[in-house]
Amino acid sequence: MQESYAIPTPKILERLRFENPWWATGMPTAEMDFLPRRLYFNLFYPHVKDRSVKRALVLMGPRRVGKTVMMHHAIGALMEEHTAARKVFFIGIDNPIYIHLGLEELLKLAMNAAGQEDADGLYVFFDEIQYLKDWERHLKILVDSYPQTKFVVSGSAAAALRIKSSESGAGRFTDFMLPPLTFQEYLYLKKLLHLVKPKQLKYRDKLIDFFEAVDIKELNKQFFEYINYGGYPEVIFSETIQQNMSRYIKGDIIDKVLLRDLPSLYGIRDVQELNRFFAYLAYNTGREFSFEKICKESGIDKVLLRKYMEYLEAAFLIKVIHKIDDTAKQFKRVTGFKVYLTNTSLRSALFSPVEPIDEEAGNMVETVVFSQWLHREQLDLKYASWKSGRTEGEVDMVLIDDKKLKPVWCVEIKWSNRYIEKPGELKSLTEFCEKNKLDAAIVTTVDKEQTLEHRNISLTYVPAAVYAYSVGVRTLQQKQP
Repeated sequence: MQESYAIPTPKILERLRFENPWWATGMPTAEMDFLPRRLYFNLFYPHVKDRSVKRALVLMGPRRVGKTVMMHHAIGALMEEHTAARKVFFIGIDNPIYIHLGLEELLKLAMNAAGQEDADGLYVFFDEIQYLKDWERHLKILVDSYPQTKFVVSGSAAAALRIKSSESGAGRFTDFMLPPLTFQEYLYLKKLLHLVKPKQLKYRDKLIDFFEAVDIKELNKQFFEYINYGGYPEVIFSETIQQNMSRYIKGDIIDKVLLRDLPSLYGIRDVQELNRFFAYLAYNTGREFSFEKICKESGIDKVLLRKYMEYLEAAFLIKVIHKIDDTAKQFKRVTGFKVYLTNTSLRSALFSPVEPIDEEAGNMVETVVFSQWLHREQLDLKYASWKSGRTEGEVDMVLIDDKKLKPVWCVEIKWSNRYIEKPGELKSLTEFCEKNKLDAAIVTTVDKEQTLEHRNISLTYVPAAVYAYSVGVRTLQQKQP
């Protein structure tokens, strides 16, 4: 007699009731407020409630940035606004008990477990959707079949989610990207917003909304805490995790992405090679690369190398920034590029925490400033690098107007105060500004703030921590509907 591997239906119903305790109590659970709400929640929740369009909401992002917690916060908010508890479903697709079950089967089982005969008006949250094969096809069918039901799904295998949601869910899915914590969110969650205060900054003859440090020494201390531990909500509240970052971040985040998610999605055979390659990129975050140089240093074939970088970028682990020359023109072929970690905590987990006096502190500050800007996915950020005859130079960050193809602004990211006293050492920056008719630029410092004229260019110096905070605030403001 052949043994059956099917899980009995009563056991599945029992599990669904366990995952949705509010069905029995009618009240939000204590776990829903275990961690405070991220500032991004205020952008996410209106999409959850929006029933004006027949679309599923796809919550994407790297592992451990708080997607499941945000879904539970949304469930709590719905009930606080008097949505009936039995009309809100949460189903974790990663549980093996649901294996071989489609989304519609799970929906019907959940309706049975909750005692709901009609799907109209339901809010259904599917967590870790990538564990279901052909999830996007299943979800599209649900959206079409149940127009009065709101479906919200999340997933960490971001590569597959972004690719498949754009290809198969056209007109059916709304994507919401949840990035690692910004420096603003870090201070907010730690109740340290008193370390900064608003101010008006004069830049290019205009007053712009900016911030200044109330206590720059303490702000810089928190800035490096953020660089080392701040990308993940769980980590910033746990000294135990901070003392063993390697085990938590590497074991629970990096290894699961590199050794499980990406290999299963793309059929990668040599997972250890991918692992070593990511460690190499993480150690050299902010450094300029060329494919030839990486091939030589890593021993990886160029074709495979390009695929690895594409996979790592799609999984939100790295961001590749391409270069322009001193006249802001892109090179006809890719001769060089920079690779930044999207979350500096990854490097601290693989190697060791960075101190402000360490040699690599400058690259980590540059990486963390870039990571604040990467929350604005639509911006075309570049860096400038050139070598012509005897002249060569580099500018860390340049925003290109995608219509005029000209620089809008540029920033030189420094972890030093010396360039206030010695602006002449910013030769590359001033040369780039002159060639591209930019009359102003920002230069970051450790803790000094000043504006001065150098070769008819207005140089605005601001502490790197203040600049990173201000970018995060402005980004969130611009994302408001």
